[in-house]
Amino acid sequence: MLYIDTSVLVAALTNESRTGEMQDWLASQEPRDLVISDWVTTEFSAALSMKVRTGQLGPGHRAEVLAALRSMAEASFEVAAVGRHDFAAAARFSDQHATGLRAGDALHLAIAANHGYRLVTLDHTLTRAGLAVGVNTQLL
Repeated sequence: MLYIDTSVLVAALTNESRTGEMQDWLASQEPRDLVISDWVTTEFSAALSMKVRTGQLGPGHRAEVLAALRSMAEASFEVAAVGRHDFAAAARFSDQHATGLRAGDALHLAIAANHGYRLVTLDHTLTRAGLAVGVNTQLL
């Protein structure tokens, strides 16, 4: 199972340098193999808000992109439950200060680790940190 990091979905659903590539990559995957979490949805919404604040995305377009993610999630993604054990693992990963992990990224890694998923991301720092803490991580 592939746990899709927020960076992949933001790139696929908004206008970024790798949008086409991420859309093609997602389309080439088996939907039954794709997983997100409610944390991905939260982080995705925050990323879109930042794009609105910086003028990269209009408020109306933000609503369309959120609707597209919801539709995509219902049709193609399993949603992993996030529990106390995930937050505890994220704290342990965050304790390893040399990795440079932010709390949200530590939570993504914990969810992937605790459920046996491979985390797929565009984030180089997250990939390095995942490998450092022993989480199966793939940089696209």
